[in-house]
Amino acid sequence: MKNASDLRTLLMKIDHRGYPAYKDTKDKYQFDQYILSIDHVQGDPFASPSKVSILVPGRIAGFGKECYETKERRIAFQDFLLRRMYLKVKDFSFKAKGSGKSGLIGISRPGQEILERSACTVDPATGNVTIRMEIGFPANGRTINAGELIKILFDFLPLCVRQTLLAATCPKANLEKVLFLADDQKAIRDSLSEKGLVAFVANDAVLPRKSGVSSLPMKEAVPFRSPDSMEVTLTLPHKGTVSGMGIKKGVTLIVGGGYHGKSTLLEALMAGVYNHIAGDGREYVITDDTAVKLRAEDGRSIQKADISMFIRNLPNGRNTAAFYTEDASGSTSQAANTIEAMEAGTELFLIDEDTSATNFMIRDDLMQRVVSRDAEPIIPFIDRIRELYTAHGISTILVAGSCGSYFHKSDCIVQMKKYAPVEITAFAKKEAENYPYLTGDLPAAEAPDFRRVVKTDAAFAKENRIKMRTDGTDGFSINKSEVDMRYVEQLVDSEQLTALAYMIKSMKLHDFDGKKTLTEAVEGFYKRIDAKGFAVFAGGEYLPGNLAMPRSQELYAAINRCRDLIQI
Repeated sequence: MKNASDLRTLLMKIDHRGYPAYKDTKDKYQFDQYILSIDHVQGDPFASPSKVSILVPGRIAGFGKECYETKERRIAFQDFLLRRMYLKVKDFSFKAKGSGKSGLIGISRPGQEILERSACTVDPATGNVTIRMEIGFPANGRTINAGELIKILFDFLPLCVRQTLLAATCPKANLEKVLFLADDQKAIRDSLSEKGLVAFVANDAVLPRKSGVSSLPMKEAVPFRSPDSMEVTLTLPHKGTVSGMGIKKGVTLIVGGGYHGKSTLLEALMAGVYNHIAGDGREYVITDDTAVKLRAEDGRSIQKADISMFIRNLPNGRNTAAFYTEDASGSTSQAANTIEAMEAGTELFLIDEDTSATNFMIRDDLMQRVVSRDAEPIIPFIDRIRELYTAHGISTILVAGSCGSYFHKSDCIVQMKKYAPVEITAFAKKEAENYPYLTGDLPAAEAPDFRRVVKTDAAFAKENRIKMRTDGTDGFSINKSEVDMRYVEQLVDSEQLTALAYMIKSMKLHDFDGKKTLTEAVEGFYKRIDAKGFAVFAGGEYLPGNLAMPRSQELYAAINRCRDLIQI
C-alpha cells in the first residue's frame, strides 16, 4: 500500500496537467490514523464528484465493543458518527477553490430517522470505521490544481477524522445517550409482541411536523396523551417506566372531525417502523416494523398478482388469480397493494380513507340493495377485514372520517378531538346497532397464491451496461425502465431509492433466474445482507456512499412495480 507522502508527490507531479491525469491517484494511501482510498475519479471538474473512503482501524478509533455489540446499537452508533462527520465536513466544503465542483466535500445528511447507511459503517468484528464521501477534485478550467486538493486531503480531512471518528474526541455522555435510546427503542419493539400490541405512542410525544416539507417537530404542538383505557406502562432498561397508548392487535378504527389529528396520528404510526433521533418527538412512537401503508394507486402496473380475494368474476373473464395490467384502477391497485403487502410478510395494515378507493373499502346498504352482491365483482375490504386478522394474523389500523360501517368490524375505536385521542368503542358499538350493515353469506377466501417467479427482462440488458438514476423519493430507472414509487409512502429518504436500484441490479445476477419465487429471491437477498452488509450491493466495484437500507417491504414494492419482471 502507498503512503500519504506518495500521494503528495504524485499530486505535485501532475499539477497543472490536464484534468484526466487525476485518474492516476486512484489507489489506497496510508495516513497516520487512517487509510484513504480514492475509489473513483471524476473525468471532468463539472462531472459528478470523485468518490473517496476513509477507514479508521478499530484500535485507533478506540470505541468499545459496547457501541456495536447489537445490530440496533451498531446502526445508532454509525448514525451518530455520520451526523458528527456531516457537521464537520460542511464547514470545509468549497473552502478549496476552482472551477465546476472544485472543492466540494459532500457526505450523506441523515434526517430524523435512524437508518443504516453506506456513508458510515462499522465492522462489528474489528471495530473498523469506514466513511464514504465525495470530493470535487479542484481545477482551474480543466487544468489540475493540485495545491487545492492537497489542502483538502492533507489539512481538512485529517482534522475531520480527528474531531469526529476517534473516541478520544467524542463526547462520551452524548454517545451514551444514543446507545441507551437504541436499547430503549428495541425494548419497546420487543414489548409489542409480548403484550399483544401492534403500536405504542408514548405520552408527551410530539406527532405533528413543522410543515408539509419538513420532518422536524412542530413547535407548540399539543403533546400526545393516551386515553386511560388504552394506557400501558413499559419498563425500559435506561429510561425506566414510560406510559402511552398501546394499540392492540386486531382492528382499530381512528375517527373524528376534519383537522383534529387523525391523519397526523396515522403518519406517526407509519414512521414508527423506523427509530427516530432524540428530540424528534416520535422517538418513543414504535410500530410493528412490518407495517405497510395501503392506498389506491391509479395507473400503476400490476404484475400477475392474485387479487381474487377482493376482485373476481370480471365480466370480461380476466383471470384475477394472476391479474396483470399496465394501468390499474383505484380498486384494483389497492387490491394488489393489499395482496402484495401480505406476500411481503406484513402483520399490520395502515389505511387512510382519504387515500383509498371508495368502492374497494365499502359498499353502503342502499347500494347493496340496488346492485346485488352477485353483480359486483369487488368484495370490499370491510368484508375481509376480520378474516385478514383471524385467518392471516394481519391487524388493521384505519382512519375514517365518513364511513361508520367499520364500527361493526372494529375491536377498538378511537376518536381524535382537538389532537387528543378518546376511546369510544362502547358508545360507537351501541350507536351502530341502529344501523346494521348488510353482510350476507360471504365464503372465506382461498389463501392468495404467492408462487410468482421473478425473471430477467430487457430492462437489465448486459451487466456492464446497466444505468441507474434516482428521482428523489418518487422512483428510479434501470436503463429505460421506469419504476414509479411515489405512492410507497414509507420511503423516507432518497438514498433508500438509490439502494433499491442497486438491490435490483444485484439480484439480477443471483436471484432473477426464472426459478425462484419472489419470496425466495427477497429472503435470500436479505440473508446475504445479514452476512455481508452493504458489500452485496457493490458487485465487485467500489461501494457508493449514498445508500440507505430499505425494509424488505419496500423491496417487494419496487420489484412489483418493475414492468414485465414477474411471471407465474
